[in-house]
Amino acid sequence: MRIQALGQLNAEINGVSIVPTAGKPRQILSLLALYPGRVMPVPTLMEEIWDADPPNSALTTLQTYILQLRRRLGTAMGPDSPCTAKDVLATRHGGYVLQIPPESTDVHQYERLVAAGQAAFEAGEDGRAADTLRQALDLWQGTALVDVRVGPVLAIEVLRLEESRLVTVERRIDADLRLGRHAELIVELMDLIARHPQHEGLHSQAMVALYRSGRQAAALDVYRKLRMRLIEELGVEPSPQLQRLHQALLTVDPALDVAASPRRSSTFDLYAA
Repeated sequence: MRIQALGQLNAEINGVSIVPTAGKPRQILSLLALYPGRVMPVPTLMEEIWDADPPNSALTTLQTYILQLRRRLGTAMGPDSPCTAKDVLATRHGGYVLQIPPESTDVHQYERLVAAGQAAFEAGEDGRAADTLRQALDLWQGTALVDVRVGPVLAIEVLRLEESRLVTVERRIDADLRLGRHAELIVELMDLIARHPQHEGLHSQAMVALYRSGRQAAALDVYRKLRMRLIEELGVEPSPQLQRLHQALLTVDPALDVAASPRRSSTFDLYAA
């Protein structure tokens, strides 16, 4: 089985899709697919489908949805399969579990690559870190579970994945900056700060990339616009480390140069206390 959740939901066996068209069974499949091999308790599945207001027939209806998923599994597996649909979507005490190898899911592949890329980053292996994190990000085909109507449980999972994606983008850019790829990062960073107008880490990266590309004035303008936005919208000043980065740009601090920057530090932490 192959399951993709980093974009549209896709689940196939032998090239045959097992994704149901109905909304609630799609939610169940999505939740089970995010945690293969782990029992998903019945109350959690009910909360996802009906929030805090399950009907009196909730348990029976949930069992019907599980049966529908098993039928799709059985059809895709075919009559010659060595195991049954009940073996794959198994009942366990208090819940259900999707018995498939974790590596069958793109979420698992993504998280494995992120962990490897982060380890390389912390070891100062910038080229390997950038390449590995880029491979992880290439698995994304859009917003996680973009075509699934998510309930309260899946909403948290989608938020977790999207936050992880943004952190991974930031870390990959850190590695690319340490490799001296500042000029080629500018377009991407300007797009990112437009999409995330209050994200100080991305703004610090844009400031450094512009400065290292000989565009000091543009780097200072990024800070000015962020500061105005934070004051107007939140009533706060930029963080102390971003203020120190701004001061370093003004004084042309040699520590901003590629060769001088610490090998195991993120761009945002260049001037951490």
